[in-house]
Amino acid sequence: MAVAVAAVIGVSAVLANLDEAPANGAKVTAGLGFTLKDLHGADVRLADFKGRPIVLNFWATWCGPCRAEIPALNEMADRYKADKLAVFGISVDDAPVDLQQFTAKIPMNYPVLVGRDQDKLLEAYDAVMYVPITWLIRPDGTVFLKHQGPATREWLDTQIRSLIASAAEPAA
Repeated sequence: MAVAVAAVIGVSAVLANLDEAPANGAKVTAGLGFTLKDLHGADVRLADFKGRPIVLNFWATWCGPCRAEIPALNEMADRYKADKLAVFGISVDDAPVDLQQFTAKIPMNYPVLVGRDQDKLLEAYDAVMYVPITWLIRPDGTVFLKHQGPATREWLDTQIRSLIASAAEPAA
């Protein structure tokens, strides 16, 4: 048990200190060992999406910049579907019923997951004190980059294209 706790703390410390892309091309493993509920109570295991490029967007319904990102994330999920891009919106503090009401008014065409009461996940992804925060993860499960603050459509498109291109590059 102590080893497992140390591993979570170690991953949290590495991810929390990451600012944008890992320095010097270092490969930092993302913590995909989390299972979250979707809006309807179904389990979603992040590890099941290893092998695909992933966007994890941590957000809150009360956050104006978070809400402003939703149309761009919807567009990216559609645009890069053929590239197997997996986009997830992880709400940091709302209950499923609140998220269902929110998405009825503001549609999200990518899975919305419940991050509420998932302290280890929120700590690992540096989403405790600040939203929005967006993580791009390579198909091999390593962090491509982390972005704090609102992301524009142009920024998302550029970064996702780079993420997909990096996944196609041969391993060194």
